[in-house]
Amino acid sequence: MENDLKLKLEQLHQRVDALKEQINTEEATKNAFVMPFIQAIGYDIFNPTEVIPECICDIGTKKGEKIDYVIKKDGEPVLIIECKHWKEQADAHNSQLHRYFHVSKSRFGVLTNGLVYNFYADLERPNIMDDKPFFTLELANLKDSSIKLLEKFTKQGYDFTGILDSAEDLKYIKAIRNEFEKELQEPSDELVKLLVNRFFEKPLTASRLASFKEYARRALSNAINESINSRLKSALNINEKNPSKSEPPEVTSVDGNMESPKFITTEEEAEGAQIIKAILREVVPASSIAFRDTQSYFGILLDDNNRKPLARLHFNFTKKYLELFHNGKDSGEKKLLNSLDEIYQYRSELLTTVANYRQKGGPEELSNEKENSA
Repeated sequence: MENDLKLKLEQLHQRVDALKEQINTEEATKNAFVMPFIQAIGYDIFNPTEVIPECICDIGTKKGEKIDYVIKKDGEPVLIIECKHWKEQADAHNSQLHRYFHVSKSRFGVLTNGLVYNFYADLERPNIMDDKPFFTLELANLKDSSIKLLEKFTKQGYDFTGILDSAEDLKYIKAIRNEFEKELQEPSDELVKLLVNRFFEKPLTASRLASFKEYARRALSNAINESINSRLKSALNINEKNPSKSEPPEVTSVDGNMESPKFITTEEEAEGAQIIKAILREVVPASSIAFRDTQSYFGILLDDNNRKPLARLHFNFTKKYLELFHNGKDSGEKKLLNSLDEIYQYRSELLTTVANYRQKGGPEELSNEKENSA
């Protein structure tokens, strides 16, 4: 079921991406993007007892107020949806949804622009919608964990208790992570005192506290960087024959202290690089394939040589591209990727790129390559 839902969402993303520039109104956004989403999670958009559009909901003295969609299961409302034009932010107009939520029997609300879906609950106060969503689904950045949670909202897999449990987990994990990120940037007096009092027995004066705050910032940054480097080594298999070629460089300050990295290799970049590596190992040994991450792309090189790019992954934007160099040009040819599996479609181009470099290298390089492969 998860794979089926993922396929539907990927197809919907392609539709949204292709049509959005022609969608000029909120109503068109609802019809072209949001209704197909409701259909994708299993509800019959043509059944007025299951999907109720423009549902009248009186709010106090305001009569005739309408919710864009009310989704019902077994006659009970399970989800209310408020829609905005796709060019508007999906988190900028939650006051209206907040009012609807208060008079609805549903425990979950969605605010969407057709591209991003923000899911809300009432975890803090019963029947009053939380100010922040506990779950956000982006069609342009589908994650397996997001799809797994969305399954609990589908008609077939609706799981009220499971959603509430997940909502609470996500809400507080996100809150703790936000606080942790703040501490990484600027450690608070409370955190510094908590850590320092465990090993420093002298009085903590104001000047010493200021010094220890800087020490704490550097220490936390060091720990994060070392964790990142360790995970990348494992993900990219750089502990093979020549690990030094692919090891990501550490970012240091002038005085040699570690600072936060300017870029971090994502899981998708690591997985895409591994797919390309698996293809290229048909003709070259693993030690000849190097990885380099930059702020604008993730590069795959032959012999760790900048003049021999094999491919580049442009995954830092909404659309993901694979850049190929099979034509022997300095600038590559970009191919749109809807999924990482599509990289396999360019196997012949990747192998052609290697062949072009080897032909330029001459018989001696080819001979050395055969010896290394052996």
